[in-house]
Amino acid sequence: MGIKRCKPTSAGRRFVTYPDFSEITREEPYEPLTICIKKRKGRNNLGRVTSWLKGGGNRKLYRIIDFKRDKIGIPAKVVSIEYDPNRTARIALLKYLDGEYRYILAPDKLQIGDTLMSGPGADVKVGNALPLKDIPLGTMIHNIEIYPKGGGKLVRGAGTAAQLMAKEGRYAHVKLPSGEVRLINVNCFATIGQVSNLDHENVVIGKAGRMRHMGRRPSVRGVAMNPIDHPLGGGEGKSSGGRPACSPWGKPEGVKTRKNKRTDKFIVKRRK
Repeated sequence: MGIKRCKPTSAGRRFVTYPDFSEITREEPYEPLTICIKKRKGRNNLGRVTSWLKGGGNRKLYRIIDFKRDKIGIPAKVVSIEYDPNRTARIALLKYLDGEYRYILAPDKLQIGDTLMSGPGADVKVGNALPLKDIPLGTMIHNIEIYPKGGGKLVRGAGTAAQLMAKEGRYAHVKLPSGEVRLINVNCFATIGQVSNLDHENVVIGKAGRMRHMGRRPSVRGVAMNPIDHPLGGGEGKSSGGRPACSPWGKPEGVKTRKNKRTDKFIVKRRK
C-alpha cells in the first residue's frame, strides 16, 4: 500500500496522487453480494434538490458488508482483498466453513489465507470480532456497535481505530478517533485492529474533474451569490459579506447542532 504520483504532463496531473492498489487481489466483486442502488442526486422524495453539492459520479455497485459479524463460532478464510467504491476502506471477502461468503471491512495487515472468527471464544487477533468484555484493555478496535446486535456503526473509515480504555460494570470506556471518550455496553461487538488503507489521507485529488467522478458538484461561495440566494450575497464590487459566516438559511457557522440529549450521559469526554 502506498501513494503513486503522476508525471506533470498537464496542470491537472501536476499534483494529483493515487493509491497504488498494491493490496488489491481481485478486480471484480463477488456478484451475489452486490446490488444496484439508484442515485438520488441530492433530491428528496418530491424530486426537489435538498443537497446542492451532489450529482453525477461514476456508476457503481453497492457491496453488501457484514457489519454485524453474527456468524458466531464459525471459522472463515480470507479469499480476497478488494476495492470498494462506496467507502474509503478496503473490504475482504470471507468464505465460511459452511460455504457462505460475506464481505467485511478489511483491517490493516490482513492477509489472504488468514482464518477469522467472531464470538466470545475467538482469539484476540486482527480481524476477529469479540464483545468488548472479552477484549483486553488498550487494544485498538474498529467497527464498534453502539447497541448490542445493532451492527457496527463507529470507526469504519480508512485508517481509523479506537482504543479500549477501561471497563466499569455494564459499560466500557472507548476512546474514539476524534478524541471523544464514550461509554458503550460491554456486550457490543467490535473488530480487532485498525481499518485498512492508511494512506487515504495522503491522497491529493488534484483536479476538479476527479471530484465530479466522485459525485461532488462545485461549491459556490455565499459572497458570490445574489442577496436573494444567500445572506452574504450582493454588494457593490467584491464585498466580504458584512456579517459573520453563515449557512444559506442564516445559521451562524460554528454553532453547535447536536440535539440528542438522550445519549449525552454516555459521553465521558467530548472531542473538544
